[in-house]
Amino acid sequence: MFLERAHMDSINVLVVEDNAAFRQFVRNTIEREIGSVVITEASDGLAAVQLALEVRPDLIVLDIALPSLNGLEAAERILKASSASRILFLSQESSRDVVREAFRIGARGYVVKSDAGRELTAALQAVLRGDRFVSRRGDGFDFTTGLKLVV
Repeated sequence: MFLERAHMDSINVLVVEDNAAFRQFVRNTIEREIGSVVITEASDGLAAVQLALEVRPDLIVLDIALPSLNGLEAAERILKASSASRILFLSQESSRDVVREAFRIGARGYVVKSDAGRELTAALQAVLRGDRFVSRRGDGFDFTTGLKLVV
């Protein structure tokens, strides 16, 4: 569905990351992996909410540790106002509770930053296909909750 659309139309992506170098890595990966893409960037949670409501992106790649408003709170606000965007968290945080909270809020994927080089492409593809993705760091998570690892 979404992945098929990537071949026909432009996919709108919002990348929210406060570290400029890492944001550029994410941008480069997205541009390489998704054919036609329009990327908007933000470096804090409040800007993410504002841009998400203005742009209505298909996909939001969102850090959790952000200035002004953390990524979990930003995601909750975004999805309450516009549930059409798919959220892929990309965070240093790997605790089971945080990952579960991300999915409870409505995330479609979760990648631990230290694994982004190996997993970001697979996560992008899974989320755009409509699947869920949990980083390999999720080995200890309870997958009986309906979360599945897609690699």
